[in-house]
Amino acid sequence: MADRVTVIGWDGSPLTPAATSALSAATLVAGAAHHLALPEVPAGAERIRLGSVSLAARRIAGHRGSAVVLADGDPGFFGVVRTLRDPEHGLEVEVVPAVSALAGAFARAGMPWDDAQLVVAHPRTLRRAVNVCRAHPKVGVLTSPGAGPAELALLLEGVHRTFVICEELGSDREQVTVLTSESAADHAWRDPNVVIVLGGGPSGEGEGWLAGPAPGYPSAPRGWALPAREYGAGLGSGESAELRAAQLARLGPRVGDLVWDIGCGSGALSVEAARFGAAVIAVDTRAEACSRAESTARRFGVQLQVVRGKAPHILESLPEPDVVRIGGGGAAVVEACADRRPERIVTHASTRDEAEAVGAVLSAGGYDVECALLQSVDLDTSAWSERERSVAFLLSGRRKERSL
Repeated sequence: MADRVTVIGWDGSPLTPAATSALSAATLVAGAAHHLALPEVPAGAERIRLGSVSLAARRIAGHRGSAVVLADGDPGFFGVVRTLRDPEHGLEVEVVPAVSALAGAFARAGMPWDDAQLVVAHPRTLRRAVNVCRAHPKVGVLTSPGAGPAELALLLEGVHRTFVICEELGSDREQVTVLTSESAADHAWRDPNVVIVLGGGPSGEGEGWLAGPAPGYPSAPRGWALPAREYGAGLGSGESAELRAAQLARLGPRVGDLVWDIGCGSGALSVEAARFGAAVIAVDTRAEACSRAESTARRFGVQLQVVRGKAPHILESLPEPDVVRIGGGGAAVVEACADRRPERIVTHASTRDEAEAVGAVLSAGGYDVECALLQSVDLDTSAWSERERSVAFLLSGRRKERSL
């Protein structure tokens, strides 16, 4: 194992005395091509071009001498330190940090970033990063080849955002560009770059106390599956608080997810899924329902993409969902959703025959099906008399994992 492993962050500024001292004593140096070209790298040191960090860690673990790993920005923030410290390699490291690329990008934009959602976009995680950009008004994105500004913009089709794109921060070719997401797809962007994605509403209220997006507007009511009075006018028969609570529990929306809410009605469930941090596309055929869902989202300070159209046909143009709630449309809509293979599907039925038909469609589509008969009675506590009674069959489908 190497006698000493030092990880040095580099942001384009001169190296600190601690970094220069560690580098001068190094017998092995790993980094990208521009790191290995630094004049401070000893001429006699073994050099490793950093591609796979895991492979480099194995080489370092077998090295006898002092090793240095050079990385852009803060190597402890979505950087190489995590991999090097993995128990598989058993490396103890010293870290000399620099300004992270995200911190540099927000500084160039003259913006605070303690209220931003921060994500890394790789080709394998790009869709989830895009969903975060759909759901939050301020997102910092560490990009990678194949998952850069153009790819983000293409997947955000239909959602207007402003991009602040910072290319090659800290170098002589540094450039900062501000443009709309619709325009970003038409450019070729230089790597490395960082994107700040803005839009859709205010990023928070008042003074911050917690890093990252605020967990909810201070003015928003506490709790989930809120009663109908929190949404103004009366809710539809499939939007009772008790049914919404059960549906949300089975959907489990979370940050990085995309939720389809088909037949969104008032937007009550859409808004509550968005309050969990998920991106939500709310679909309804009625203009008044779409308008109300947008109004409800504004009041609760969350982002919704509202689409007017009739399912199942309108669903063909929507991006892939992680979970789906179906508020209406019957077996045909359930079948169309199952064909898109979301992880969870929830819906409800008014009769047992309808529940059996929907359950059969889910089962045929490769889902494990659960059904429960939910009955709730709203009581007037001034007289302890029955005010309203609701009964519904709750159906949920969990996608079966295909055997290899």
